[in-house]
Amino acid sequence: MLQKGFLLASVGGLVAMVACVPAHAAERAWVPSTCGAEPQAPAVDVSSVEKYNASVDKVSAYEKAARTYNACVSKTAVKEETAISNDARDKIAYIHDGSTAVQQRIGANFTQLTTALKAGGTKLQKAAH
Repeated sequence: MLQKGFLLASVGGLVAMVACVPAHAAERAWVPSTCGAEPQAPAVDVSSVEKYNASVDKVSAYEKAARTYNACVSKTAVKEETAISNDARDKIAYIHDGSTAVQQRIGANFTQLTTALKAGGTKLQKAAH
């Protein structure tokens, strides 16, 4: 009994899952420490109906393990990315607050200095007349 339709659907599903991964991801070394080892794809043997059917079973088991592993990787990645994003947001806010404080102090100084110069100029003009 050939399970051709099932195998093609399974392979198609795996191809779609892998196609969503960015091309540069393979160049990176990050792997989640909490998901265990990545399942290894089985070899497919189509030399006979029996070996083909056994290959279908192996691919089916791999698909289940790969989907579970991929879900764990995705969940862990989102968690780590969120932590990095929150940390970056906090650091940016700290810098932004410091920069804003400097700008406000300088603005207040210019306002005060401009007021003092105008008052002094007015006083000196009255004294000169």
